[in-house]
Amino acid sequence: MKHLVGKIITKKVPFMDDEVEIQKLSIAEVFEVQKLVTKMSKSKDDSAQLTLIQDLIRMAVIGAKEISDEDFKTFPIGELSTLSEEIMKFSGLTDAASGN
Repeated sequence: MKHLVGKIITKKVPFMDDEVEIQKLSIAEVFEVQKLVTKMSKSKDDSAQLTLIQDLIRMAVIGAKEISDEDFKTFPIGELSTLSEEIMKFSGLTDAASGN
């Protein structure tokens, strides 16, 4: 089992009539997402949810770390939301995504 430490599991998912590759979040990354969700829920800033989606996508989508906040604003919000939900589902966080 030790040979699997640090192994990254990925899959391709549709995004804006194309495909992107996402990776399953590690336990450490899941804890980071939980911190971000807690911070977002306490925030009075209307853009807090978008910031959470951006951070989640940067963590899980291969090649997304370089995307600026300004670049994110060029994507349709529905596409970003669907992608973030797919990331949560792939990482086993469907309950967290639905609020249950």
